[in-house]
Amino acid sequence: MEIDDVNAITVLGAGSMGHGIAEVAALAGFEVRLRDIEEEFVRDGYEQIEWSLEKLVEQGQIDESTAEGTLDRVSTHVDLAAAVADVDVVIEAVPEKMAIKRDVYADLSAAAPDEAVFATNTSSLSITELASETDRPAQFCGMHFFNPPIRMELVEVISGAQTSESTMDLVADLAEAMGKTPVRVHKDSPGFIVNRVLVPLMNEAAWMVENSDATVAEVDSTTKYGLGLPMGSFELADQVGIDVGHHVLDYMHDALGDAYRPCPLLESKVEAGDLGKKSGTGFYDYGAGGGAQVPSDQVREDVANRLLAVLANEVAGLIETGVAGPEAIDTAVKLGGRWADGPARMLDERDLEELLAVLDERYEETGEERYEAVSYLRELVDAGSSFYGSAEAGSPDGDTGAPTDAYEYDAITVEVRERVGHVVLDRPHRMNTITDGLLEELRDAIERFEVDDDVRAVLITGAGDRAFSAGADIQAMAGGAGDVNHAAELSRLGQETFGRFESSELPIVAGVDGYCLGGGMELAMGADLRVASERSEFGQPEHDLGLLPGWGGTVRLQRIVGMGRAKEIIFTADRYDAATMADYGFVNEVVANDAFEERAFEMARDLAAGPPIAQRYTKRAMHRGWDDVDAGLDVEAQSFGLLFDTEDLMTGMTAFMGDGEPEFEGK
Repeated sequence: MEIDDVNAITVLGAGSMGHGIAEVAALAGFEVRLRDIEEEFVRDGYEQIEWSLEKLVEQGQIDESTAEGTLDRVSTHVDLAAAVADVDVVIEAVPEKMAIKRDVYADLSAAAPDEAVFATNTSSLSITELASETDRPAQFCGMHFFNPPIRMELVEVISGAQTSESTMDLVADLAEAMGKTPVRVHKDSPGFIVNRVLVPLMNEAAWMVENSDATVAEVDSTTKYGLGLPMGSFELADQVGIDVGHHVLDYMHDALGDAYRPCPLLESKVEAGDLGKKSGTGFYDYGAGGGAQVPSDQVREDVANRLLAVLANEVAGLIETGVAGPEAIDTAVKLGGRWADGPARMLDERDLEELLAVLDERYEETGEERYEAVSYLRELVDAGSSFYGSAEAGSPDGDTGAPTDAYEYDAITVEVRERVGHVVLDRPHRMNTITDGLLEELRDAIERFEVDDDVRAVLITGAGDRAFSAGADIQAMAGGAGDVNHAAELSRLGQETFGRFESSELPIVAGVDGYCLGGGMELAMGADLRVASERSEFGQPEHDLGLLPGWGGTVRLQRIVGMGRAKEIIFTADRYDAATMADYGFVNEVVANDAFEERAFEMARDLAAGPPIAQRYTKRAMHRGWDDVDAGLDVEAQSFGLLFDTEDLMTGMTAFMGDGEPEFEGK
């Protein structure tokens, strides 16, 4: 089954997660059947969807007609057979207890169509074990949404022991169709990615307080202000629910052993009913409008190192056992945990040898299994490597690892000098038109730059003086005319490649000299800054071909020049000179033709001399804030705090006070 074959989705369970998933699916245009065991439960879930849609209308995120259409696509059911008749996908979101879920699947297998795919919204339970309760383990996987589904972007897509690749592809595509970012978890392991990272950190924080090694205030101050995480460890436990974290730990303990034994401090809170914010008290008191008051002045380096050591062990364990690679881990935790930086990247900026020594010292002192370093972490330290520096090509999420000595490609050429990675689209005989091979080479080059210590910024230009890029190679594409699937795949490849420019930690400059049309203009949209020669011409001619911009142009162009100008450029399919595009806000600077090469490189070189950590966090905050202001402000605040603990800040302040030029080292 392909994503285009999916029309009807059943969501089992109308609770907070179930009705949230149903809303997201209906907003995406799917027919949704919301089912629960009591009419009252299903009615409450439907009313929650109705309330949420009204809020989206009030906030201007959707209009009334969209809300009404979404609600019309949701039907409610109590009878299981009626709920799953002729559906394509069933998403189960019943309470997080293995016995309850098993009972559901015993009945579901008999009632659902043979071709229907099953996906369980579980945060930690075994996908393989649940799949064994069905008659279709190959058509079964995990689809872990985060709460609330309407706002949280991440969906973990988890493979069971017998899950087919086609099922994983379908569910990942389904998540994307719902506007989410799927991260594939390649091996069924308790806690998957996000909980496997966050919950052991919460447990270690509790053990510190239990053993009088630190106070709640010191741990949370260190976590929030020393490490720059969104919340203190205990603040997060209260927010999520101490019982929820304890339940996940309990399950991980049973499945993985004593390294995940829940701290008695957590057990005592659960037994007393002090579950956090939802019960009014936990590690903090929430009565009478109170909340978590985390001090900023009790940061302790030894507490930070202990938490980071446990974190390094968990990340190394996930990679070693094939659950996920460093990029997938970072993406999942940034989206699911709202971290400003991913754990693997964060740890690569630390001394792994020092963190390993902390683990070894703790293990020798206590004999506790949670401090026993996994082999992969020890191998990294012995090799003097890092998580990204050692990631192998072909690892679970396609991490490419460190760059080779030479950047060798067919359709592009690459040069690294003065900390600028200069990419030249090298098809001057075809006016640097874009093929699928060129897209793949571009993406590979960007990923290599990100792990090349000699690269601090990227410049992209076109060979010759006729064209930056005249767009997609129409002749190369003509062979796929009429092939809808091929065209859609080509569109996604371009979207992903140019999206990689936006998500890159490096500042990227597009140097435009000559024609910048269609897909070439969409390429330039993915850059952070654009400089153009006076002779350059811009345009989106797709409407003249009976097409539309398919590599992100319909979305990115309006962000840059505004909705009205974007519609003008796309609907008219006209050509625009560089000065006009500068007036529209698309081009940052227009330079004389004979000065173009020097100025384009100078702009990139200036960015390469800037503070790399601040640049990285600025891009993240700005892009997160475009769609979600609150999320952007969260990232901004976290990043602002984190930057206060960098050597770059001191370098910049010293240079500023001395009226000198700072030399940032990214530390």
